Amino acid sequence: MSGVSRRAVVPVLLVLVVAAGVGLYLFQPWKAFTDTSVNEALPTTSQPAAGPAMKDAGPRDLALGGFVSHEHRTNGTARTVRLAGGGQVLRLEDLMTSEGPDVRVYLSRKDADAVKAGLGDGAVQLGKLKGNLGNQNYAVPAGTDLSKFRSAVIWCERFSVSFGAADLAPVRG
Repeated sequence: MSGVSRRAVVPVLLVLVVAAGVGLYLFQPWKAFTDTSVNEALPTTSQPAAGPAMKDAGPRDLALGGFVSHEHRTNGTARTVRLAGGGQVLRLEDLMTSEGPDVRVYLSRKDADAVKAGLGDGAVQLGKLKGNLGNQNYAVPAGTDLSKFRSAVIWCERFSVSFGAADLAPVRG
């Protein structure tokens, strides 16, 4: 091999190694073959809220709905729950979705079908997805008016796509 072609091969190999590393970081392909199960119990109480004491003796469902799939097959139920003490949680039950890089849980003012195009203004991030399988709870920030949110969303930050979403229909009674 001549000296000129060796000098050309080294930079090309270096670029390929860097590109492969960036691709692995962005796509994290091993997550297509892994699962993380979570099985949290529904909390029954939260720290007492400021103001008048809560009259409810235990958790009360505010809204619920089933997940629909978007970019990844997603099943399960989303519930918003007011806890004794005044705290609020979003509970995901029997969740089944894919793992992915930088997946988060959001509340959106848009309905489940509309979030395919984006979360919309005023969406509230509740945290990183704890696991792609099972039952899990996400604290809703104090002062959040849950009646203004129409869906719970499993959202991939890295690629700005919805894995799936659930319309949150108010529970009567």
